[in-house]
Amino acid sequence: MAVDVNAHRPVDGPPRSTDRAARAGRFRADRTIWSWALFDFANSIFPAVMVTTVFAYFYVNVVVGGEGGQGEWWWGRAVSASALVVALSSPFLGAVADRTGARKRFLTFYVGLCIAGVLGMVTLDAGMALRGFVLFVVANVGFESALVFYNAYLPEIAPPEKRGWVSGLGFGLGYLGSALGLLLVLPFAQTRIEIAWLVVAGFFLVFSLPALHRLPSGGGGDESIAEAVRLGLADLGRTVREIWGLKDLRNFLLAYFFYVDGVLTIIAMAAVVAAGTFGFEQAEIVVLFLVVQFSALAGAFALAKPTDVFGPKAVLNGVLLLWIVAGVSAYFIQEKTTFYVLAVIAGLGLGVVQSASRVALSALIPKGKEAVMFGFYALCGKSSSVIGPFVFGYATLLAGGNQRPAFLLLTSFFVIGLALLQRVRGGLRRGAPAGGGDQP
Repeated sequence: MAVDVNAHRPVDGPPRSTDRAARAGRFRADRTIWSWALFDFANSIFPAVMVTTVFAYFYVNVVVGGEGGQGEWWWGRAVSASALVVALSSPFLGAVADRTGARKRFLTFYVGLCIAGVLGMVTLDAGMALRGFVLFVVANVGFESALVFYNAYLPEIAPPEKRGWVSGLGFGLGYLGSALGLLLVLPFAQTRIEIAWLVVAGFFLVFSLPALHRLPSGGGGDESIAEAVRLGLADLGRTVREIWGLKDLRNFLLAYFFYVDGVLTIIAMAAVVAAGTFGFEQAEIVVLFLVVQFSALAGAFALAKPTDVFGPKAVLNGVLLLWIVAGVSAYFIQEKTTFYVLAVIAGLGLGVVQSASRVALSALIPKGKEAVMFGFYALCGKSSSVIGPFVFGYATLLAGGNQRPAFLLLTSFFVIGLALLQRVRGGLRRGAPAGGGDQP
Protein backbone atom coordinates (compact mmCIF):
# COMPACT_ATOMS: atom_id res chain seq x y z
CA MET A 1 0.00 0.00 0.00
CA ALA A 2 1.42 3.34 -1.08
CA VAL A 3 1.73 5.99 1.59
CA ASP A 4 1.77 9.77 1.31
CA VAL A 5 4.51 10.80 3.73
CA ASN A 6 3.17 14.32 3.96
CA ALA A 7 -0.35 13.30 4.92
CA HIS A 8 0.81 10.22 6.91
CA ARG A 9 -2.20 8.21 5.79
CA PRO A 10 -2.95 5.79 2.90
CA VAL A 11 -3.47 7.57 -0.41
CA ASP A 12 -6.39 5.27 -1.26
CA GLY A 13 -8.28 6.42 1.86
CA PRO A 14 -10.13 9.72 2.18
CA PRO A 15 -7.90 12.74 2.84
CA ARG A 16 -8.11 14.39 6.20
CA SER A 17 -9.40 17.60 4.68
CA THR A 18 -12.38 15.66 3.31
CA ASP A 19 -13.00 14.13 6.75
CA ARG A 20 -12.85 17.56 8.38
CA ALA A 21 -15.19 19.03 5.77
CA ALA A 22 -17.65 16.18 6.25
CA ARG A 23 -17.56 16.57 10.03
CA ALA A 24 -18.00 20.33 9.71
CA GLY A 25 -20.96 19.82 7.36
CA ARG A 26 -22.61 17.39 9.76
CA PHE A 27 -22.03 19.81 12.64
CA ARG A 28 -23.62 22.66 10.71
CA ALA A 29 -26.54 20.43 9.72
CA ASP A 30 -27.02 19.33 13.32
CA ARG A 31 -26.94 22.93 14.55
CA THR A 32 -29.50 23.89 11.90
CA ILE A 33 -31.79 21.01 12.91
CA TRP A 34 -31.55 21.88 16.61
CA SER A 35 -32.15 25.56 15.87
CA TRP A 36 -35.20 24.61 13.82
CA ALA A 37 -36.50 22.34 16.59
CA LEU A 38 -35.88 25.06 19.18
CA PHE A 39 -38.40 27.21 17.33
CA ASP A 40 -41.04 24.65 18.29
CA PHE A 41 -39.87 25.10 21.89
CA ALA A 42 -40.20 28.88 21.50
CA ASN A 43 -43.61 29.09 19.85
CA SER A 44 -45.39 26.40 21.89
CA ILE A 45 -45.89 28.73 24.84
CA PHE A 46 -48.44 30.60 22.73
CA PRO A 47 -50.97 27.79 22.15
CA ALA A 48 -50.40 26.42 25.66
CA VAL A 49 -51.08 29.70 27.45
CA MET A 50 -53.09 31.82 25.00
CA VAL A 51 -55.21 29.28 23.11
CA THR A 52 -55.66 26.34 25.45
CA THR A 53 -55.56 27.55 29.04
CA VAL A 54 -55.02 30.96 30.62
CA PHE A 55 -56.14 33.44 27.96
CA ALA A 56 -59.06 31.28 26.78
CA TYR A 57 -60.39 31.08 30.33
CA PHE A 58 -59.72 34.78 30.97
CA TYR A 59 -61.42 35.91 27.77
CA VAL A 60 -64.50 33.69 28.13
CA ASN A 61 -65.11 34.21 31.84
CA VAL A 62 -63.66 37.67 32.61
CA VAL A 63 -63.43 39.75 29.43
CA VAL A 64 -66.76 38.56 27.97
CA GLY A 65 -68.44 36.98 31.00
CA GLY A 66 -72.16 36.31 31.03
CA GLU A 67 -74.19 33.12 31.06
CA GLY A 68 -75.70 30.83 28.45
CA GLY A 69 -72.65 30.31 26.26
CA GLN A 70 -71.91 33.95 25.32
CA GLY A 71 -68.21 33.60 26.19
CA GLU A 72 -67.88 30.39 24.16
CA TRP A 73 -69.66 32.06 21.24
CA TRP A 74 -67.26 35.04 21.21
CA TRP A 75 -64.22 32.77 21.66
CA GLY A 76 -65.29 30.35 18.94
CA ARG A 77 -65.68 33.23 16.50
CA ALA A 78 -62.27 34.66 17.43
CA VAL A 79 -60.56 31.33 16.77
CA SER A 80 -62.53 30.85 13.54
CA ALA A 81 -61.79 34.37 12.26
CA SER A 82 -58.04 34.01 12.78
CA ALA A 83 -58.10 30.58 11.15
CA LEU A 84 -59.94 32.00 8.14
CA VAL A 85 -57.32 34.72 7.62
CA VAL A 86 -54.51 32.14 7.73
CA ALA A 87 -56.41 29.76 5.44
CA LEU A 88 -56.96 32.39 2.77
CA SER A 89 -53.47 33.92 2.85
CA SER A 90 -51.16 30.93 3.38
CA PRO A 91 -51.15 29.29 -0.09
CA PHE A 92 -50.57 32.61 -1.83
CA LEU A 93 -47.82 33.75 0.55
CA GLY A 94 -46.23 30.29 0.34
CA ALA A 95 -46.03 30.67 -3.44
CA VAL A 96 -44.45 34.11 -3.05
CA ALA A 97 -41.89 32.74 -0.56
CA ASP A 98 -40.93 29.90 -2.93
CA ARG A 99 -40.41 32.35 -5.78
CA THR A 100 -38.43 34.98 -3.88
CA GLY A 101 -36.53 33.00 -1.25
CA ALA A 102 -38.28 35.19 1.33
CA ARG A 103 -39.24 32.32 3.62
CA LYS A 104 -37.18 33.60 6.53
CA ARG A 105 -38.44 37.16 6.08
CA PHE A 106 -42.04 35.97 6.24
CA LEU A 107 -41.22 33.84 9.28
CA THR A 108 -39.65 36.81 11.06
CA PHE A 109 -42.53 39.14 10.21
CA TYR A 110 -45.19 36.80 11.56
CA VAL A 111 -43.25 36.09 14.74
CA GLY A 112 -43.19 39.84 15.32
CA LEU A 113 -46.92 40.13 14.56
CA CYS A 114 -47.76 37.44 17.11
CA ILE A 115 -45.62 39.05 19.80
CA ALA A 116 -47.18 42.47 19.12
CA GLY A 117 -50.68 41.04 19.52
CA VAL A 118 -49.77 39.37 22.81
CA LEU A 119 -48.20 42.55 24.17
CA GLY A 120 -51.40 44.44 23.36
CA MET A 121 -53.33 42.14 25.69
CA VAL A 122 -51.89 43.83 28.78
CA THR A 123 -54.56 46.51 28.19
CA LEU A 124 -57.52 44.10 28.45
CA ASP A 125 -60.10 44.21 31.22
CA ALA A 126 -63.67 43.03 31.83
CA GLY A 127 -66.10 44.13 29.13
CA MET A 128 -63.48 44.64 26.39
CA ALA A 129 -64.77 41.75 24.28
CA LEU A 130 -64.14 43.41 20.90
CA ARG A 131 -60.62 44.57 21.77
CA GLY A 132 -59.75 41.10 23.04
CA PHE A 133 -61.23 39.59 19.89
CA VAL A 134 -59.07 41.79 17.63
CA LEU A 135 -55.87 41.30 19.62
CA PHE A 136 -56.30 37.53 19.70
CA VAL A 137 -56.96 37.41 15.95
CA VAL A 138 -53.78 39.44 15.29
CA ALA A 139 -51.67 37.28 17.60
CA ASN A 140 -53.06 33.97 16.36
CA VAL A 141 -52.67 34.95 12.71
CA GLY A 142 -49.02 35.72 13.45
CA PHE A 143 -48.49 32.43 15.26
CA GLU A 144 -50.24 30.21 12.71
CA SER A 145 -48.77 31.95 9.65
CA ALA A 146 -45.25 31.64 11.05
CA LEU A 147 -45.78 27.89 11.23
CA VAL A 148 -46.39 27.72 7.48
CA PHE A 149 -42.88 28.93 6.72
CA TYR A 150 -41.33 27.09 9.65
CA ASN A 151 -42.82 23.73 8.61
CA ALA A 152 -41.66 24.25 5.03
CA TYR A 153 -38.04 23.93 6.22
CA LEU A 154 -38.48 20.27 7.25
CA PRO A 155 -37.83 18.69 3.81
CA GLU A 156 -34.93 21.10 3.29
CA ILE A 157 -33.01 20.40 6.50
CA ALA A 158 -33.75 16.68 7.02
CA PRO A 159 -33.38 13.68 4.65
CA PRO A 160 -36.50 11.53 4.12
CA GLU A 161 -35.34 8.72 6.40
CA LYS A 162 -34.82 11.14 9.30
CA ARG A 163 -37.89 13.38 8.99
CA GLY A 164 -39.98 11.44 11.49
CA TRP A 165 -37.25 11.82 14.11
CA VAL A 166 -36.61 15.49 13.32
CA SER A 167 -40.31 16.37 13.29
CA GLY A 168 -40.80 14.45 16.54
CA LEU A 169 -37.82 16.28 18.05
CA GLY A 170 -39.50 19.58 17.23
CA PHE A 171 -42.82 18.58 18.75
CA GLY A 172 -41.11 17.00 21.76
CA LEU A 173 -39.21 20.21 22.47
CA GLY A 174 -42.43 22.07 21.77
CA TYR A 175 -44.30 20.29 24.51
CA LEU A 176 -41.37 20.84 26.83
CA GLY A 177 -41.67 24.55 25.99
CA SER A 178 -45.41 24.40 26.64
CA ALA A 179 -44.85 22.85 30.06
CA LEU A 180 -42.18 25.37 30.99
CA GLY A 181 -44.36 28.22 29.74
CA LEU A 182 -47.28 27.08 31.88
CA LEU A 183 -45.01 26.87 34.92
CA LEU A 184 -43.75 30.39 34.28
CA VAL A 185 -47.21 31.94 33.99
CA LEU A 186 -48.88 29.90 36.75
CA PRO A 187 -47.95 32.38 39.54
CA PHE A 188 -49.68 35.20 37.62
CA ALA A 189 -52.79 33.34 36.36
CA GLN A 190 -55.05 34.59 39.15
CA THR A 191 -53.18 37.68 40.33
CA ARG A 192 -51.23 39.88 37.88
CA ILE A 193 -52.50 38.27 34.71
CA GLU A 194 -51.05 41.01 32.48
CA ILE A 195 -47.57 39.77 33.48
CA ALA A 196 -48.46 36.40 31.97
CA TRP A 197 -48.80 38.03 28.55
CA LEU A 198 -45.37 39.67 28.94
CA VAL A 199 -43.87 36.28 29.82
CA VAL A 200 -45.38 34.72 26.69
CA ALA A 201 -44.05 37.48 24.42
CA GLY A 202 -40.55 37.42 25.94
CA PHE A 203 -40.27 33.63 25.87
CA PHE A 204 -41.32 33.43 22.21
CA LEU A 205 -38.90 36.18 21.19
CA VAL A 206 -35.80 34.90 23.02
CA PHE A 207 -36.02 31.25 22.03
CA SER A 208 -36.93 31.91 18.39
CA LEU A 209 -33.74 33.90 17.77
CA PRO A 210 -31.50 30.86 16.98
CA ALA A 211 -33.87 29.73 14.22
CA LEU A 212 -34.28 33.23 12.82
CA HIS A 213 -30.49 33.54 12.74
CA ARG A 214 -29.44 30.09 11.51
CA LEU A 215 -32.15 28.80 9.17
CA PRO A 216 -31.36 29.30 5.47
CA SER A 217 -33.26 31.83 3.42
CA GLY A 218 -35.31 29.09 1.81
CA GLY A 219 -34.03 29.14 -1.76
CA GLY A 220 -36.22 30.44 -4.53
CA GLY A 221 -35.52 32.82 -7.36
CA ASP A 222 -34.36 36.40 -7.51
CA GLU A 223 -37.76 37.90 -8.30
CA SER A 224 -38.96 40.96 -6.44
CA ILE A 225 -41.81 40.65 -3.99
CA ALA A 226 -44.07 42.65 -6.36
CA GLU A 227 -43.29 40.38 -9.30
CA ALA A 228 -43.70 37.29 -7.16
CA VAL A 229 -47.10 38.53 -5.99
CA ARG A 230 -48.25 38.88 -9.59
CA LEU A 231 -46.89 35.50 -10.64
CA GLY A 232 -47.91 33.88 -7.35
CA LEU A 233 -51.56 34.62 -8.07
CA ALA A 234 -51.19 32.89 -11.42
CA ASP A 235 -49.37 30.00 -9.72
CA LEU A 236 -52.23 29.27 -7.35
CA GLY A 237 -54.50 27.94 -10.07
CA ARG A 238 -51.74 25.72 -11.43
CA THR A 239 -50.92 24.50 -7.93
CA VAL A 240 -54.55 23.56 -7.28
CA ARG A 241 -54.59 21.59 -10.53
CA GLU A 242 -51.27 19.96 -9.59
CA ILE A 243 -52.58 18.91 -6.18
CA TRP A 244 -55.78 17.59 -7.72
CA GLY A 245 -53.74 15.53 -10.20
CA LEU A 246 -51.64 13.90 -7.45
CA LYS A 247 -54.16 11.45 -6.02
CA ASP A 248 -52.38 10.60 -2.79
CA LEU A 249 -51.58 14.21 -1.98
CA ARG A 250 -55.18 15.19 -2.69
CA ASN A 251 -56.58 12.38 -0.54
CA PHE A 252 -54.19 13.11 2.32
CA LEU A 253 -55.07 16.81 2.40
CA LEU A 254 -58.78 15.93 2.38
CA ALA A 255 -58.33 13.54 5.32
CA TYR A 256 -56.20 16.10 7.13
CA PHE A 257 -58.91 18.72 6.61
CA PHE A 258 -61.28 16.70 8.79
CA TYR A 259 -59.15 15.14 11.50
CA VAL A 260 -57.04 18.24 12.22
CA ASP A 261 -60.26 20.20 12.66
CA GLY A 262 -61.04 17.97 15.63
CA VAL A 263 -57.51 18.37 17.00
CA LEU A 264 -57.38 22.16 16.71
CA THR A 265 -60.89 22.64 18.05
CA ILE A 266 -60.16 20.52 21.10
CA ILE A 267 -56.98 22.53 21.69
CA ALA A 268 -58.92 25.79 21.38
CA MET A 269 -61.85 24.66 23.55
CA ALA A 270 -60.07 22.47 26.12
CA ALA A 271 -59.93 25.05 28.92
CA VAL A 272 -63.52 26.06 28.25
CA VAL A 273 -64.64 22.40 28.49
CA ALA A 274 -62.61 21.75 31.64
CA ALA A 275 -64.21 24.76 33.33
CA GLY A 276 -67.74 24.59 31.91
CA THR A 277 -68.46 20.85 32.01
CA PHE A 278 -66.12 19.49 34.68
CA GLY A 279 -65.85 22.43 37.06
CA PHE A 280 -62.11 23.14 36.92
CA GLU A 281 -60.88 26.43 38.33
CA GLN A 282 -58.27 28.41 36.38
CA ALA A 283 -55.31 27.22 38.47
CA GLU A 284 -56.53 23.61 38.15
CA ILE A 285 -56.77 24.03 34.38
CA VAL A 286 -53.16 25.17 34.17
CA VAL A 287 -52.01 22.21 36.28
CA LEU A 288 -54.09 19.79 34.17
CA PHE A 289 -52.59 21.01 30.93
CA LEU A 290 -49.13 21.12 32.40
CA VAL A 291 -49.49 17.38 32.99
CA VAL A 292 -50.95 16.92 29.49
CA GLN A 293 -47.90 18.67 27.99
CA PHE A 294 -45.61 16.07 29.54
CA SER A 295 -47.92 13.34 28.26
CA ALA A 296 -47.79 14.85 24.77
CA LEU A 297 -44.00 15.24 25.03
CA ALA A 298 -43.66 11.53 25.90
CA GLY A 299 -45.89 10.56 22.99
CA ALA A 300 -44.05 12.78 20.49
CA PHE A 301 -40.65 11.33 21.42
CA ALA A 302 -41.89 7.73 21.75
CA LEU A 303 -43.46 7.67 18.27
CA ALA A 304 -40.88 9.76 16.40
CA LYS A 305 -38.79 6.73 15.42
CA PRO A 306 -41.82 4.50 14.68
CA THR A 307 -42.97 7.18 12.23
CA ASP A 308 -39.76 6.54 10.25
CA VAL A 309 -39.91 2.75 10.72
CA PHE A 310 -43.60 2.05 10.05
CA GLY A 311 -44.53 5.16 8.11
CA PRO A 312 -46.69 8.12 9.13
CA LYS A 313 -49.96 6.55 7.95
CA ALA A 314 -49.74 3.65 10.40
CA VAL A 315 -48.99 6.02 13.27
CA LEU A 316 -51.84 8.35 12.30
CA ASN A 317 -54.29 5.44 12.13
CA GLY A 318 -53.48 4.42 15.70
CA VAL A 319 -53.63 7.94 17.11
CA LEU A 320 -56.95 8.77 15.42
CA LEU A 321 -58.49 5.62 16.87
CA LEU A 322 -57.27 6.73 20.30
CA TRP A 323 -58.90 10.15 19.86
CA ILE A 324 -62.20 8.63 18.68
CA VAL A 325 -62.39 6.53 21.85
CA ALA A 326 -61.48 9.56 23.97
CA GLY A 327 -64.12 11.76 22.32
CA VAL A 328 -66.93 9.27 22.87
CA SER A 329 -65.79 8.64 26.45
CA ALA A 330 -65.77 12.37 27.22
CA TYR A 331 -69.47 12.55 26.37
CA PHE A 332 -70.36 10.02 29.09
CA ILE A 333 -67.97 10.70 31.95
CA GLN A 334 -69.05 12.86 34.87
CA GLU A 335 -66.21 12.94 37.37
CA LYS A 336 -63.42 15.48 37.28
CA THR A 337 -60.83 12.79 38.13
CA THR A 338 -61.96 10.59 35.22
CA PHE A 339 -61.72 13.52 32.84
CA TYR A 340 -58.22 14.21 34.16
CA VAL A 341 -57.10 10.65 33.35
CA LEU A 342 -58.77 10.73 29.92
CA ALA A 343 -57.08 14.03 29.06
CA VAL A 344 -53.64 12.66 29.92
CA ILE A 345 -54.21 9.50 27.84
CA ALA A 346 -55.50 11.52 24.89
CA GLY A 347 -52.52 13.83 25.26
CA LEU A 348 -50.20 11.00 24.24
CA GLY A 349 -51.45 11.45 20.68
CA LEU A 350 -51.59 15.23 20.65
CA GLY A 351 -48.10 15.91 19.35
CA VAL A 352 -47.91 12.69 17.36
CA VAL A 353 -50.87 13.46 15.12
CA GLN A 354 -49.36 16.82 14.16
CA SER A 355 -45.79 15.54 13.86
CA ALA A 356 -46.74 12.55 11.70
CA SER A 357 -48.95 14.74 9.51
CA ARG A 358 -46.01 17.08 8.89
CA VAL A 359 -43.87 14.11 7.88
CA ALA A 360 -46.64 12.73 5.68
CA LEU A 361 -46.95 15.92 3.68
CA SER A 362 -43.18 16.26 3.28
CA ALA A 363 -43.17 12.77 1.73
CA LEU A 364 -45.82 13.68 -0.83
CA ILE A 365 -44.90 17.18 -2.07
CA PRO A 366 -42.87 17.83 -5.25
CA LYS A 367 -39.39 19.25 -4.68
CA GLY A 368 -39.16 23.03 -4.86
CA LYS A 369 -42.80 23.48 -3.82
CA GLU A 370 -42.28 23.24 -0.06
CA ALA A 371 -43.63 26.60 1.08
CA VAL A 372 -46.59 26.72 -1.28
CA MET A 373 -47.60 23.13 -0.43
CA PHE A 374 -47.29 23.81 3.28
CA GLY A 375 -49.41 26.86 2.56
CA PHE A 376 -52.12 24.59 1.18
CA TYR A 377 -51.56 22.34 4.19
CA ALA A 378 -52.34 25.36 6.37
CA LEU A 379 -55.31 26.16 4.11
CA CYS A 380 -56.77 22.72 4.80
CA GLY A 381 -56.05 22.91 8.51
CA LYS A 382 -57.18 26.47 9.09
CA SER A 383 -60.20 26.45 6.79
CA SER A 384 -61.42 23.35 8.60
CA SER A 385 -60.69 24.91 11.98
CA VAL A 386 -62.96 27.79 11.02
CA ILE A 387 -65.73 25.18 11.14
CA GLY A 388 -64.87 23.35 14.37
CA PRO A 389 -64.80 26.22 16.91
CA PHE A 390 -67.82 27.83 15.23
CA VAL A 391 -69.78 24.55 15.41
CA PHE A 392 -68.70 23.96 19.01
CA GLY A 393 -69.66 27.45 20.13
CA TYR A 394 -72.97 27.45 18.27
CA ALA A 395 -73.93 23.94 19.45
CA THR A 396 -73.20 24.98 23.04
CA LEU A 397 -75.25 28.14 22.58
CA LEU A 398 -78.22 26.18 21.19
CA ALA A 399 -77.95 23.72 24.08
CA GLY A 400 -78.14 26.56 26.59
CA GLY A 401 -74.51 26.20 27.70
CA ASN A 402 -74.39 22.37 27.67
CA GLN A 403 -71.14 21.41 25.94
CA ARG A 404 -71.61 17.63 25.75
CA PRO A 405 -73.44 17.47 22.38
CA ALA A 406 -70.48 19.32 20.84
CA PHE A 407 -68.12 16.52 21.99
CA LEU A 408 -69.74 14.02 19.63
CA LEU A 409 -69.76 16.50 16.76
CA LEU A 410 -65.98 16.90 17.11
CA THR A 411 -65.46 13.14 17.38
CA SER A 412 -67.19 12.70 14.03
CA PHE A 413 -64.38 14.72 12.42
CA PHE A 414 -61.86 12.07 13.56
CA VAL A 415 -64.04 9.28 12.18
CA ILE A 416 -64.32 10.95 8.77
CA GLY A 417 -60.59 11.79 8.68
CA LEU A 418 -59.61 8.22 9.55
CA ALA A 419 -61.85 6.81 6.83
CA LEU A 420 -60.47 9.20 4.20
CA LEU A 421 -56.86 8.50 5.23
CA GLN A 422 -57.29 4.90 4.09
CA ARG A 423 -57.57 6.18 0.52
CA VAL A 424 -53.90 7.28 0.60
CA ARG A 425 -52.21 4.27 -0.98
CA GLY A 426 -48.59 5.31 -1.52
CA GLY A 427 -45.92 7.64 -0.17
CA LEU A 428 -46.80 7.15 3.52
CA ARG A 429 -45.88 3.49 3.89
CA ARG A 430 -42.70 2.24 5.51
CA GLY A 431 -39.61 3.03 3.46
CA ALA A 432 -41.42 5.09 0.84
CA PRO A 433 -39.16 7.72 -0.77
CA ALA A 434 -39.80 11.44 -0.59
CA GLY A 435 -42.42 12.51 -3.09
CA GLY A 436 -43.52 8.91 -3.25
CA GLY A 437 -47.22 9.48 -3.59
CA ASP A 438 -49.24 8.05 -6.48
CA GLN A 439 -49.52 9.99 -9.65
CA PRO A 440 -52.97 10.54 -11.13
